[in-house]
Amino acid sequence: MSRSIEREIRVEAAPEVVYEVVSSPEHLREWWPDEVDLKPIPGSTGTVGFKQAEGTLVVPVTVVEAEPPRRFSFRWDYEGDTATPENSLLVTFDLIPADGGTLLRMAETGWDEAAKSDEALADHTSGWDYFIGRIPPYVDRLVARP
Repeated sequence: MSRSIEREIRVEAAPEVVYEVVSSPEHLREWWPDEVDLKPIPGSTGTVGFKQAEGTLVVPVTVVEAEPPRRFSFRWDYEGDTATPENSLLVTFDLIPADGGTLLRMAETGWDEAAKSDEALADHTSGWDYFIGRIPPYVDRLVARP
């Protein structure tokens, strides 16, 4: 069985809104990394940064798919200039319309292909548990009606 992280959460907003929240830098900064330098266009490369006690951890990112409002995916956590299935993790956000809202499915795969440690998997698992849970309240604030 291959190692992966998979989460599913309901968001009370249209897929078009949720897509922007999981793909555009100004929204990503509100629920995930502290810093984002990325264009949500397939093939574009950039970085995400997480502030830590020792300084900011900067992680490279390459956008794989950008299909509004259905799917956004990127490779990240790799060494060097090019992300490949053998050196990076693939994060995919699938957005499914559901009863006036969106079912957001997130998967982070590639743990075995990239030979990432169980310790890193545990770290990412707890990280995604925290960050994915921040999406619905952020979207609620974003689409709040006066």
